[in-house]
Amino acid sequence: MTGTHAEGVLEVYAAGIASGHATFTASPPSWSEFDVGHRSDLRLVALGDDDEVLGWVAVAAVSSRPVYAGVVEESVYVAPRAARRGVGAALLGALVAAAPTAGVWTLQAGVFPENAGSLALHAACEFRVVGRRERLGLMTHGPLAGTWRDVLLLERRLGG
Repeated sequence: MTGTHAEGVLEVYAAGIASGHATFTASPPSWSEFDVGHRSDLRLVALGDDDEVLGWVAVAAVSSRPVYAGVVEESVYVAPRAARRGVGAALLGALVAAAPTAGVWTLQAGVFPENAGSLALHAACEFRVVGRRERLGLMTHGPLAGTWRDVLLLERRLGG
């Protein structure tokens, strides 16, 4: 993923936000904010035949403490038009394969319990549910605006 993919990445992100089941974030960041907030060595895009962004995966550090340097939170988003075509599995599989070389030993993700597609994708990629954070945040947008939402914490250990 590079800046040339920015428009498509943010468009896919916006579609996920609009669903109300992807994130507490109410609107996509600017490309510069996205760029600063995600590791540049572990960002991947899936492109269609015409180089349109079909989906993306990126990771962010969970802590600045050196002991947690190999623990990252991943985000994976697939364009609605590419759903159920294996794009998410390909992206998450590529991330799992690349992460150990980049010094990552644990991938984690936070997923709303209602997001059955994301839960199935993560389970297929050998993530496990390690906890439930009850009423973690108040939803400000989408069909569940005004609702306190639980978040499932998922983890995939890669070594270490």
